[in-house]
Amino acid sequence: MPERPDITGGARGGGTRAIALVGPGGAGKTSLAEALLFAAGAIDRQGGVDAKNSVGDASPEARARGGSTELNLMRFSYGGDDYAIADTPGPAGFQSDGIRAVAACDLAIVVVDPEQDRVQLAEPALRRLEKMGVPHLIFVNKIDQARGSIQAVLEALQPMSANPLIARQIPIRDGEKITGFVDLALERAFHYRAGQASERTDIPEDLRGREQSARFHMLEQLADHDDALMESLLMDETPDAATVYADLAKETGGNLGVPVLFGSAAKGFGVRRLLKAIRHEAPAPAATAERLLAEGPAAYVFKTSHGGAMGRLALARSFGGGLKEGAELGSAGGEPVRIGTLFTVQGEKAVKANEAREGDLVAIAKLEGVEAGQWIGNGKELPPSPAEPDEAANYTIAIATQERKDDVRLSTALHKLCEEDPALSWEQDEALHETRLTGVGDEHIRVTLDRLKRRYGVPVTARKPAIGYKESIRKSVTQRGRHKKQSGGHGQFGDVVIEVRPLPRGEGFQFSEKISGGVVPKQWFPAIEAGIRDAMIKGPLGFPVVDVAVTLTDGSYHSVDSSEIAFRTAGRIAMHDALTAAAPHLLEPVRRVTIVSPGTASSKVTSAVSSRRGQMLGIDAREGWSRWDRIDALIPEAEMTGLDAELRSLSQGLASYTSEFDHLAELNGVLAEKVVQKEVEPA
Repeated sequence: MPERPDITGGARGGGTRAIALVGPGGAGKTSLAEALLFAAGAIDRQGGVDAKNSVGDASPEARARGGSTELNLMRFSYGGDDYAIADTPGPAGFQSDGIRAVAACDLAIVVVDPEQDRVQLAEPALRRLEKMGVPHLIFVNKIDQARGSIQAVLEALQPMSANPLIARQIPIRDGEKITGFVDLALERAFHYRAGQASERTDIPEDLRGREQSARFHMLEQLADHDDALMESLLMDETPDAATVYADLAKETGGNLGVPVLFGSAAKGFGVRRLLKAIRHEAPAPAATAERLLAEGPAAYVFKTSHGGAMGRLALARSFGGGLKEGAELGSAGGEPVRIGTLFTVQGEKAVKANEAREGDLVAIAKLEGVEAGQWIGNGKELPPSPAEPDEAANYTIAIATQERKDDVRLSTALHKLCEEDPALSWEQDEALHETRLTGVGDEHIRVTLDRLKRRYGVPVTARKPAIGYKESIRKSVTQRGRHKKQSGGHGQFGDVVIEVRPLPRGEGFQFSEKISGGVVPKQWFPAIEAGIRDAMIKGPLGFPVVDVAVTLTDGSYHSVDSSEIAFRTAGRIAMHDALTAAAPHLLEPVRRVTIVSPGTASSKVTSAVSSRRGQMLGIDAREGWSRWDRIDALIPEAEMTGLDAELRSLSQGLASYTSEFDHLAELNGVLAEKVVQKEVEPA
């Protein structure tokens, strides 16, 4: 095949090209990475995820669940060129781990399943790549198991892509099974051989007409961006191979089209043909640096990693020349940073390297002050982060150490886990006295707790987080609070009269005074307000009180026995009695929820919202997505538990949501009684 200039991804030279593997869970990305390594000679035996002997997915958590839980890096050489693989997790809970890495790669391979009911699972990956501007192609995996036609797969995928899909191959069948393919660019046929290169054969006679038609359609697609090729087609001239391959490279690297190839990673079918497509069509690192606005020697840190013997590692891609240990570059904040020891990564193995060459994916030790998503460079203005994780992290649990002595270790461990996993966060909720851990679904949190115990030796107990119930009042009351105590020497005396009235929802708390004649000296006003606030911490129903106004109207004092503590106590007594008499009622937090879902699942989703005491606000088409809906609703926080899992179960794992606190709503009847009687967890 002809070579092409490095600016669009030359077949030779130009540094290490980085290839991202993306797509839904279960499509076979890690199996494809293993097959690429084996076909290129980087490993002498092709392992498997199920056999638990693959280069990727080697962590205990990934081995235990039989699928990716974190980003895996690998490398190989093929045809004299060097390549790096960023194998990203597919399950919803773990996708954020690889998004930044994908943005810095030269080409992404979207791995999809050939079954019709699973094809739509590829849409989130395709939309994300389009948004980031990352060139990509599609590899239809498990072709040996396909029951439908490749054409049907293409027709299902096309509405999910803003750019035209370019079929590079047509299948050769023996009965119902696909046994080989015709390469439309080469105009050659090949039969699959398990674990070996495909064997060249003649194009079957019954496929010649279809091959010519499919090839002409491919050329027409390429001619949309090549006037010379269009003219050749109009004149019934056959374009030479150099033109076809140059246009395929242009379409791929310029995000003008999306090539589609197929095969079987587990059996090695079509993998070497995929390698050749990568070699001749993946853009060079220089083109990616231009896309990312990176100039001169620079490195993009896409992930930090903890837990190994080498401590904190920054995973980065090198651009604009090599990086060497000890080199000094500038950070985004303008501070100088020094490059520590460099390592190349092959799965879980890291090997010390003398330098990071152009395009390499490497691990850097002791890179202080630089976080994931940041650039380091040669002092010029550094570019912005090319991508940020966008997964909706909504699943929250309350955790506690099993032994108090582990509390400090828990904080340290959570900080490290959250630094390396952008979809993970934690907070100390002072109001509810809980440590809260938030992630993307139950599986994501369970894997995090496994890591917490394995890496840092901190086992924890977990439970559903408390709901932030509040209470308020319905009517206005006037109440006296009197505190008098005599026990020898100076006594205690405080006497106040307050008016308490409800405020509109969301107004909070207001305190004022209308004292006349100095019946209560001004110096005690702050103490009285403090006592009133004390009583509001836990109202008569057992929850914090909100949306009330209190006015100090009267009282009395003693010139000797009155004190700050006496008037604070009097204020608390008055407020406690007033709240009890003012018809207290319960308030529950309500969240505004935005759900995105395939249209085929929207009716089920709206039913799920209604079953959770939800109020529908509207449903519209999701902008920029084919056959997807956006659903807005209000749902009580107490009903949010398990929503993420339910939505995914109703939509083949595709639907997701974001939410934010909207307002407090009155809760009455049996549900309120259960909360107050602690039949459900109160705050």
